[in-house]
Amino acid sequence: MIHVYVGPTLPASEPLLAAPGLRVLPPARHGDLFDTAIGPGDTVVLIDGVYHQAPALRHKEILAAMGQGIGVIGAASIGALRAAELAPYGMVGIGSIYTAYASGEIDGDDEVAVGQAPGGEFGALTWPLVNLRNVMDLAVSTGVLDDDRAAGLLQALRAVYYPQRTWAAVRAVCRRQGETEFADWLAGQRERDRYFGDLKRADALAAVTAVLDGTVAADRVAARPPVCETAYFRRWSNAAVRSCVDGMVLSTEDRLVYQQVFDPAFRGRWAAYLAHLSLHPVGGGSGMDLVERLAQAGAGDLPADRVFHPGLDLRDEQVVSLLLAGETAHDRRAVARYADALAWARRSRPGFSTEAVRDEVSRDFLLRVWRCQERDFDAEASARGLACGARAVHAAKRLVPGFLEETEKRETAGVG
Repeated sequence: MIHVYVGPTLPASEPLLAAPGLRVLPPARHGDLFDTAIGPGDTVVLIDGVYHQAPALRHKEILAAMGQGIGVIGAASIGALRAAELAPYGMVGIGSIYTAYASGEIDGDDEVAVGQAPGGEFGALTWPLVNLRNVMDLAVSTGVLDDDRAAGLLQALRAVYYPQRTWAAVRAVCRRQGETEFADWLAGQRERDRYFGDLKRADALAAVTAVLDGTVAADRVAARPPVCETAYFRRWSNAAVRSCVDGMVLSTEDRLVYQQVFDPAFRGRWAAYLAHLSLHPVGGGSGMDLVERLAQAGAGDLPADRVFHPGLDLRDEQVVSLLLAGETAHDRRAVARYADALAWARRSRPGFSTEAVRDEVSRDFLLRVWRCQERDFDAEASARGLACGARAVHAAKRLVPGFLEETEKRETAGVG
C-alpha cells in the first residue's frame, strides 16, 4: 500500500491521486506515522505537512517507520525538507526542491511554506518562495527580468511573512519595486496556465508517479535504521495508540490513566504486572522472582513499586491486557465522556491545554478520589504505577475537566 500525505501542493481532484493502491491522506502532522494501517513493506510519500497550527511530523517518527521496514519518500514541500535531512538514514528524496535542499542551495522552512485554507480544504492561499524563484528564473530566461532585478525582487518578497504572501501581496511588492511589467507578465502566464511555474506541484507529481511505477524501489536503504525508542518517542507512540471498543474509538493511554486514578484494585494489578515483568523481562533475558530481584537491588523493606518504574509500551497487546484486566464497559463509557469534556474545553477556551490545568487542582482531585492524606500521596501514586505524586498530577490533568463537569452535575441534581 502507498500512503500519500498531501494537501495544498496537489488538489484532491488530481487524477493521479485516484490511482489504485494509493491511500490519500491530509498533510502529515505529529503522530500520523503511528497509524496502524501503515505496516512493513508499505511506502509513505510525504509531500505536505502542518507545522504552524499543529505539531509537525518529527524526524524520529520517520526514522522509526523506516526501522519497521516502511519506505519513506519525500518531495515538494516538507517532504523534500525532511528527505534532505534524513537522506543519510535511508529516506529517499525526489525532485528539484529536494535537490536544492540537499545541496544547500536553499535551507529555510519558508521556502516551501504556504498558508492553508481552513475547514479541511487544505488549499494553498499563498505563494512559496521556491515557486517565486522558479517564475523569476523563467522571467530572466525570457528577458522580462535581469539577474539583478530578480535578486532584488526576491529579497523583497522574502521579507513578506509566508502566511501573508498572497498573489495580491506579490503584485503589491512588484509595484513598490517598479516591476509592474513582470507582474503583468506573470498574471498573463497564470491566466493561460494556473499551474505556471508551480515547482512544488511538478515535484509532487514526479514523486507519486515514481512510486507507482516502482522506479524508486531500488533506492530503498538495504539495512533498516534502528528504531528510535527514546523516552520522547515512547511517550509519542503511547499517546497515539487507539482501539475500537464497544463501538467507541478510545485512547489506550486515557483508559489506563482512568484505571490508575479511579480503580482501587489497580494497586494489585500493578503489583502483579511488576511480578510478571520480573519473570518475563522485556527484550528477553533471564527471569527472576520479584522478591529475589528486590533483594539483588538492595531494596530493603521498600515495596517493588517504589524501586522499579518500568516504561510502558502501549503498543504491546499483552501489557495492555494485563493492565486493563479490571476495566468494565462502564469505565470505557466514562473514558469517552472525559475525552469529550477535554475536547470541549479545548474548543471553547482559546489556548486551553492540559498543561493549563493548575497542579493544585489536579492534586486536590486525586486526593479526593484516593481519599488519602497528603503525607501518603507519593506512596499512593507509586502503588498505582504513576511513579510519584508529581507524575500522577501531570497524568491526571486530562481527567480534570470531565471530573469537574460530572461533579457539578451531581451537585446541581442534589440541590434540585
